[in-house]
Amino acid sequence: MKAPGPRNDRLLRALLRQPVDRTPVWMMRQAGRYLPEYREVRERVPDFMTLCRTPELACEVTLQPLRRFDLDAAILFSDILTVPDAMGLGLHFVPGEGPRFERPVRSRADVDALHRPDPARELAYVPEAVRTIHRELDGRVPLIGFAGSPWTLATYMVEGRSSRDFARIKGMLYDDPDALHRLLALLADSLVDYLGAQIEAGADALQIFDTWGGTLSTPAYRAFSLDYMARILDRLPRERDGRRIPVILFTKGGGAWLEEIAAAGCDAVGLDWSIELGTARARIGDRVALQGNMDPAVLRARPDVIRDEVARLLRSYGAGNGHVFNLGHGITPDVPPEHAAAMVDAVRELSPGWHRART
Repeated sequence: MKAPGPRNDRLLRALLRQPVDRTPVWMMRQAGRYLPEYREVRERVPDFMTLCRTPELACEVTLQPLRRFDLDAAILFSDILTVPDAMGLGLHFVPGEGPRFERPVRSRADVDALHRPDPARELAYVPEAVRTIHRELDGRVPLIGFAGSPWTLATYMVEGRSSRDFARIKGMLYDDPDALHRLLALLADSLVDYLGAQIEAGADALQIFDTWGGTLSTPAYRAFSLDYMARILDRLPRERDGRRIPVILFTKGGGAWLEEIAAAGCDAVGLDWSIELGTARARIGDRVALQGNMDPAVLRARPDVIRDEVARLLRSYGAGNGHVFNLGHGITPDVPPEHAAAMVDAVRELSPGWHRART
């Protein structure tokens, strides 16, 4: 017998292109530095990873935006670099600069020295946080789990930090592609374990963040990014208690490859703001759901401007199902919370007219 899902299941239904009464809405990075209550919790811990590794605090931060905004999903508070961290690379965060690895992966020998982390041991805090959040949500809304794509994780592991030109990893890509393929295969298999543990712990949907896929040429994107995301989708258990677990693939800068992303086996394609929703729907919207795609910078504008942009995006997508409203990337720390509320409220108010009555 199929287990009951969340009471508000708009997100799950939209991701499966089923009828909904209005367009569901959530925000990438919806728990984070733009909220004063998040900053208060962050001040209580010595560093960012302590917050991620403490399930009770990760739960508290995950739930904070749901107390402010009428959102249709919670997303696990964590970081995409948890898996490389569990491989022993010495992750730490430098204020004002971002993540750093003490022991970057620079050679085939470095790749061969890595191990496949066990989610029940090195990463146990993540499924424990999922279980804690799932229990506290008590079926109100779905919980989204996530991971970074193999390519995106590899960029940080090889560069050792954030990068603008990706010189080291692109050097490996062209000069020693076999070493990079070995690294990406290990990451893909590790992410199957990691995301599978999130599903088992209670995640209702998943998103794979391919933040840096758009930096690649088309042949390189296919070979070094998309193929490994498809490998994850092919091996990942996609059902729990008789219910499908939808998966969203989000490649920032991936507008040129929408058809190929849609064919990779995902349920939905996340869009950044560089492609028009209506164009994306015309290209792939009959095969998968679409998520997006307001430019986060719009949230710096007045609430009436935000409302107008919500209306424009809903109009661009048009009538029917299969749309999840979101930003085209994460909300930025400088956004006033009331501006995020204006976006959420506008979606709730304006989107019902684009849907037939739910049956």
